Amino acid sequence: MNIKEIKEMLNLMNENGLAELEIEKDGMRIRLKKMSGGDAAAGAPIIIERHRAGGEHTPKEPQIIAQEALSNAVEIKAPMVGTFYRAPSPEAPPYVEAGQVVEPGQVICIIEAMKLMNEIKSEIKGKIVEVVVENAEPVEFGQPLFLVEPI
Repeated sequence: MNIKEIKEMLNLMNENGLAELEIEKDGMRIRLKKMSGGDAAAGAPIIIERHRAGGEHTPKEPQIIAQEALSNAVEIKAPMVGTFYRAPSPEAPPYVEAGQVVEPGQVICIIEAMKLMNEIKSEIKGKIVEVVVENAEPVEFGQPLFLVEPI
């Protein structure tokens, strides 16, 4: 699941006055739960839990993302349609990880389009809050790839 799908689930919850939502898709189960008092207070965390089928937690979960950090975050979006790669080769380490500070002009990923490898560079200085797309996943033009907190 990507951030766009999670945002759609949050909108579904808000539109229907739901306090909790659990969905299973592609062997992944995600549970979204609002904090008590209806709408989450500003700055209150949103708790997102993801589980693989069979009940095992994914390595990142449970994950708590502070709304305050996300409200300051800037999306780095895909400038083209293609396949997203976090590293220059399968055995190489990723260009960037969550929590890492990036500089303008620094390569942060590759998008393969029509058999050409296009290096995508950061346009801002900031700390990577989240890598939104999974490695080797197709991306669309304008789709968020990273959330970056400007420094």
